[in-house]
Amino acid sequence: MSRLALPYRSPAASCVRAEPWQLVLDGATVDLPESLDFWDYRMDVELSRTVRVDLPAARAGAGLSDGAVLTLAAVWTASGSNLRGPVQRVPLTGDDVRAVTLHAVLPGAQLGGVLSLETVLVLSRAAGSSGPFAPRRAGSLLWDDTAALRLQGDAPLFPMTVIDFAHTSFRQGAAWHLQLGSDLNAAAMGSMLLLVNEKATEVSAAFAHAAKPGPVDRVVLSMVYSDCARIMVEHALLKEEFVDDAEFTEDSLGATLVNLFNRLFPGRTVQDLRQLRQNSPSLFASELQAATRILQEA
Repeated sequence: MSRLALPYRSPAASCVRAEPWQLVLDGATVDLPESLDFWDYRMDVELSRTVRVDLPAARAGAGLSDGAVLTLAAVWTASGSNLRGPVQRVPLTGDDVRAVTLHAVLPGAQLGGVLSLETVLVLSRAAGSSGPFAPRRAGSLLWDDTAALRLQGDAPLFPMTVIDFAHTSFRQGAAWHLQLGSDLNAAAMGSMLLLVNEKATEVSAAFAHAAKPGPVDRVVLSMVYSDCARIMVEHALLKEEFVDDAEFTEDSLGATLVNLFNRLFPGRTVQDLRQLRQNSPSLFASELQAATRILQEA
């Protein structure tokens, strides 16, 4: 594992003892998992962790005077939305071991893809006389670590909203509707929208319980995601520009469809699936059911 070579002294990693990030679900905390199944854009992500900083040891290791002010901070970055924001920023003074609990509720509408969490200890203000090669500029990095939470697992994910279909052109008896844009080079976030009929109470309840779904919720979510995957694959196969060697802009609708196709049908060609859909729609439907693992445990 490579390490950044800083042009100034930095303290030993043992000066900072960081507990793992915790995910808060319905008031209970669990260790941060690799991925959060059934996450959707209506679900905020609540996180916390405790970090202990030995301030005298950290200053001494960096060659700083006793009056130097350090700051512990954390920031988040979401690959799906390309957004970034602060978790918390805490100035540290004194001459003892400081325990800091970082906590944040990140809005789901701003997230997506892989959520990266970077925690850093930086110099805020030097004071007095410092040793040779000590950091002097505010913001100088003294320690950092990074954790990640995948919010985009095997199921296709997209922005969603719950509305009353009675006020739309959709049939009132429909439970959901997936809207997809026609331009495969357009941004995926602006080209996909899952509309859930609020009158379909089992479906809207399943998404409300998506963080900790019950048995019925899991069945409903499996059916919704399988159907959305079918719609997305068929949408792609209807586009002439959707071919095996097609290249689309990163985070575009086309790139999203390519990733989904490759995940569901590894080793298969676009032409193979296109012909199967044309020549045997029922067999194509069965292939999609198997690929999306409908009604199966993940």
